[in-house]
Amino acid sequence: MLHKLSLLLRQSGFIYGLMISLIGSVLLIYNFDYSLFTYSSSEWVMLYAFVAAVLFLQYFLFRVPPEGNSESMDSAVLMAVLFVYGGGYTLVILFISAIILAFLEKKTKVWMHFLNFSAYTMMLLGAETVFHLFGGQTGKFNLSHLFAYLAALSVYSIINIIVMSGYFVSVNKISVLEIARGFFKDSLFSYLSTMLLSLVLLMLFDSNQLFGLFLILTISLLLSFSFKKLFQIYNQVNQKANIDQRTGLYNHSYFEEKLDEYIKLNRSQEKTFSLAMLDLDDFKKYNDAYGHPEGDKLLSFFGNLVKSECEPHQFVAARYGGEEFSIIMPGYTLEQARVFINGLRKLVNHTPYDGVDVFPHGCISFSAGLLEINKETYDKSQLVDAADRALYMAKSKGKNMVSIYGEQDEPPQRLEHDIHELEQQVKIFLSKDIYTYKHSKRVYSYAVDMAEVLQLNEEDRRTLILGALIHDIGKLEIPRDVLNKKTKLTPDEWEMVKKHVLWGKEIVLATGKYKELIPLIELHHERYDGKGYPHGLKENEIPRLARMLCIIDSFDAMTTERPYQATKSYEEALIEIRRCTGSQFDPELAGYFIAYIEKKYTIDTSQVLTS
Repeated sequence: MLHKLSLLLRQSGFIYGLMISLIGSVLLIYNFDYSLFTYSSSEWVMLYAFVAAVLFLQYFLFRVPPEGNSESMDSAVLMAVLFVYGGGYTLVILFISAIILAFLEKKTKVWMHFLNFSAYTMMLLGAETVFHLFGGQTGKFNLSHLFAYLAALSVYSIINIIVMSGYFVSVNKISVLEIARGFFKDSLFSYLSTMLLSLVLLMLFDSNQLFGLFLILTISLLLSFSFKKLFQIYNQVNQKANIDQRTGLYNHSYFEEKLDEYIKLNRSQEKTFSLAMLDLDDFKKYNDAYGHPEGDKLLSFFGNLVKSECEPHQFVAARYGGEEFSIIMPGYTLEQARVFINGLRKLVNHTPYDGVDVFPHGCISFSAGLLEINKETYDKSQLVDAADRALYMAKSKGKNMVSIYGEQDEPPQRLEHDIHELEQQVKIFLSKDIYTYKHSKRVYSYAVDMAEVLQLNEEDRRTLILGALIHDIGKLEIPRDVLNKKTKLTPDEWEMVKKHVLWGKEIVLATGKYKELIPLIELHHERYDGKGYPHGLKENEIPRLARMLCIIDSFDAMTTERPYQATKSYEEALIEIRRCTGSQFDPELAGYFIAYIEKKYTIDTSQVLTS
């Protein structure tokens, strides 16, 4: 028995639930209306009417979009009763309702019923305290007490948010503010409705309590049925908006929306996921041989096959475009994802289909690029581009295979060719600002060495080197007189210079060829402490290679010789980097860079630092 209790106490959220339950129990015992045993028959009839109303509203949930969002208006009855009869009487109704509900809903665990009851107790008594604090008096509706009514209703909602947020925080270990904001945003309609209905019911009590209850229940029931119909329409429209009609999979827009959500979950809760990009091999040959209508049937067949395999795992499978597909695998590590996608590939290979003899492999096949999200992920475009590059590697290796991003050698197009192509763009600076050109070349040179120091894989090595070479390309948009100005920049000129990271991003996006370099171009002026630009990202929110480029770029900027401007020696620049480690620069990467420079140029800054 003690062993089982020990295991139970270790479960996330149980201690929090136990604490709320104990508080609720103490409040119930202290505030319960023990005079109920002296109630008259008419008073018992009214009490049972209130209990029936609460249970009725619990049963007919108030459905509103989006899917899964259900609300109950039982709080409107409880708050109206609270204002008329007080907290003790209301707790009697709540207590009886909770017991009956526990018997009716046996699938729900008893401790969850008790936790819910305790939360209601805290909400009601908190609201009552505030109601009296602001001058409210129990009894019939009094317009002069309107502020007290509103304050009590607000506190009731706030306690609800706090209690429920606390539970989810204890279970999921995420920010209480983030959870609270989510509850408030999703439940604002419910809170406002509760306020209005409770005040309406309170006013109706003045004439006839039973009739007032009947009206509120009727309104709630009609709203429930009306919104149920609206909810069905919403689902139909939502499905058409999110589903690709050809394949039955999700469409491109929905995929990007879900990818954003999973990236945010990874950042806030460190929940991992893997992403796969799939492309049907030689699909054009099938279209050419049998025509587009038959090609569409093949897409539909493949889509249904992917859907049937992904649904049991709750994966997000989507048609990305044409014959390209994407799969988000929540909770799957890279190795688990590799096993699943390889299994899917083999299943597709061995599934018969008419006309597959036109394919080189003699069966339906696809190539896939795969990766797992990591702390260096900047945004969804970076993830998709990386998966696409891995997909291209799979295609270049003979198709019908799964390629892991970063594990394969560079495809046939060599790094030297990319360097030469980007150098031609950087050479434009020779006629506009030779210092930016020379700076870019030096930063590129440092990046080549640091790629070796950090032992980067081929993909990251390529990204750091090319990103370093072209990181200031956005300065092409800055006027010549501003770039070459020898006096201090004005605030407007400085704001213009800061925009070069965004202009650089636009230049690269215009060609679309080097999109994987965008995080380095856009983010090399972000600071480790979050005080950089353009987005104010901090620590691991900044991709690792961009944090490395920030150090290289700053070191060269400090040591670049310009006429009439102060220049730091290598020793002084390293001292500055040490000083700004943890604020401007990543401590780990700064350590690697300092060691590299000290070794390369035989510099010893220890004496300077300790003097």
